[in-house]
Amino acid sequence: MSPLGPRDTSEGRHESAEERADRRWNELLQEVRVLQTGVQILFAFLLTVVFLPRFATLSQTDQTIYVVTVLLGAATTGALIGTVTFHRLVAGHRLKPETVFWAARLALVGVVLLLATVTSALLLILRIAMDDDAVPWIVAGLVAWFMLCWFALPAWVLHHYSTKD
Repeated sequence: MSPLGPRDTSEGRHESAEERADRRWNELLQEVRVLQTGVQILFAFLLTVVFLPRFATLSQTDQTIYVVTVLLGAATTGALIGTVTFHRLVAGHRLKPETVFWAARLALVGVVLLLATVTSALLLILRIAMDDDAVPWIVAGLVAWFMLCWFALPAWVLHHYSTKD
């Protein structure tokens, strides 16, 4: 049972496939807007780091982590912007349900890439800030937290509260 009371087991919304696709597209667009703002801020910050005088003093390992982080940030940006360009390129061809399906997959790839980008950025920043053997453990703990919030909890809710056939 839902913590909000008995669950309505009727068929849900009464909408056509096109109306459903429109609603899902609007929901997806709002989600991507939230993701993209954070990614753009992170990516913009990352692009400036290489121009700071301190960058040249970083170890080769830290410079490599930086390059990997920038590449992951670029890939994340590509996946998230891809959701919108996908729609733009196929709009008007009566493919809204297919567009929503594939754009949602791109957004999920963007979230996974964001997890990798944030992980890499945390590793770099904490290695420089702390110079401590605990850094990998701290980063691993944060990655576990992100995975719990972003993937495990939604999966649990989906499994636990989905109607049983």
